[in-house]
This record gives sequence, structure tokens and C-alpha cells, in this order.
Amino acid sequence: MRIDAKNLIKIYGDRSVVNDVTFDINKGEVVCLLGPNGAGKTTTFYMVVGLIKPNKGHIFLDGEDISAWPMNERARAGIGYLPQEASIFRKLSVEDNIKLVLEMNDKLTVDEKKRKLEELLSEFGILRLRSYAAVSLSGGERRRVEIARALAASPDFMLLDEPFAGIDPIAIGEIKDNIRKISEDKGLGVLITDHNPKATLSITDRAYVIFDGKIKIQGKSKDVAVDPVAKEFYLGKDFAL
Repeated sequence: MRIDAKNLIKIYGDRSVVNDVTFDINKGEVVCLLGPNGAGKTTTFYMVVGLIKPNKGHIFLDGEDISAWPMNERARAGIGYLPQEASIFRKLSVEDNIKLVLEMNDKLTVDEKKRKLEELLSEFGILRLRSYAAVSLSGGERRRVEIARALAASPDFMLLDEPFAGIDPIAIGEIKDNIRKISEDKGLGVLITDHNPKATLSITDRAYVIFDGKIKIQGKSKDVAVDPVAKEFYLGKDFAL
């Protein structure tokens, strides 16, 4: 199973923000979109999410054209989305936040939902926080709850918008471990866009670097990290993993 973005073009006024961008994500791998501010990476990411429609080009899910599908249809088809902004209900407990999504998951029986809740609380290290109000959580704790809640919908793919933003270095390490776990252990395909290239490239299998609306470099993340063109346009000459 895979997501294919083919020949995406997005135009605002007389400016082509995204110009003929093509990339793919397979289940079981972690892929990133990187690039400087204004390069077109966020617009590209939002076209896959369904927040923005391309002027030209198509998004395919396992060969089916989903370019015109709204976000809710994409979610039902197995594409999960985690926004950069806080998305949990602040006044509800950690447990109730996850339960809300589990209740809407018609892929699971009642007993399976109960087991899934305990599994998610345990896997993401939030078991002791289950009764805490979401408003009381730290940035890293909130992010772990958000990922666990997104997984409660049993997606095949997870699209993560700035997962490392606003959290401390220790929490970044924990989130990195969580992302690798959902890819390797659960077989999900993960697409990340983030302004932290070191954290992102260290956990992704493949990377695409967008500059001026086009993909300038693509390949294995470890190769992109040392690519002279990537360093010139985005990473900086002294960048190292």
C-alpha cells in the first residue's frame, strides 16, 4: 500500500508555489519533506493531507485517485493527520481523549477497543497520565497523547506536521522513538515535515528537499544529509547527523 503524489502544482495569483512535485510513501517507511521557509514544502504537505487542492497533479492512495477527497474521507481510507497545533481536548482526560477516537473506530469490537486503549497508554508511556486533564500536560506528553490518539483510528499512514516543534530535546528523543516504533512495529507509512532537519533526517528512511517549489534533492536520508546541494540550499555547510 502506498501514497503517490504526482506532478503537483499549486498557484497563488501569478506565483507557482509548488511546481511539478512528485514523491511517494510506502507502508512501513518514514519519509520527510524538508526545505526552507517559502520553499513550498508545507503547501505540498497540505495537498497530501487534503487541506489544499492542487491546481494540477494528483494524489493516489494505492492507485485510487483521492485528489478531490476531503480530509474526513481520507481519514476513513486510512490516512491519519497530526497537525502542529495542539489538537487534543484540553478539558478532557488523557484516557477520554483516546476513547473518543476509539468510539468512532468501526474496525474494532468493543473488547478490541478496550485492549487498544490499554496498549496505547502503555506503548506511549502515558499510562500514569490516563486520568490527567490534557491541559496539565507538558509539550512532549501532549505530543505523545496526540500520536496515541491518532493511532486509535487504526490508520495505514500518518502525516505529521512539525512533530518536533515546541518540545524540549529529551521529548524530541522520545517522539523519535515513537515514530520509529509505529513504522517498524505497526507497519505504518509516515510522512513528516519539520523545521528540525537533524531530528527528522535521523529517523527517516528517505528524504525530499524542496526549494523554490521543486524537489532539488531526493534519496536515502543518510545520503541527503551529506549531499553538497542539500547543504548549499538548506542544511548549511556544517550540517552533520
